[in-house]
Amino acid sequence: MSTDQEREDRIRNEAIVDCYGEFEVAAGWHCYLDDRLTFPFKAKCAKKRTISPLRTGEVVEVIRMADQDDCMNEMFVIIRFMDREFGVPLAQLQTLDADEQTEEAAGDWFYWVDQGYQI
Repeated sequence: MSTDQEREDRIRNEAIVDCYGEFEVAAGWHCYLDDRLTFPFKAKCAKKRTISPLRTGEVVEVIRMADQDDCMNEMFVIIRFMDREFGVPLAQLQTLDADEQTEEAAGDWFYWVDQGYQI
């Protein structure tokens, strides 16, 4: 994937600014996403993951970020699906009816993951 300098700068200056270790990077990302994602919003499962029960194409309602302690290696969101609420990796989803700020912040996380960056 090619580098998006605008996203790189925003991530470095807003999401992980002054972060020096894995814990700080995870906390920075969690705060960044929690502050910028406007809940609830609809999303579609974009890729199957062995840690998630979702199937590609299923539509869910994203209702909040998972607790920070659950986001130390990857960002998880809590979804409402089939009358249940549970956590799934944000990177597994594609936003559908989200506002511009949510699209940008989620897009920043998707970009980070697609670039191969890790917490």
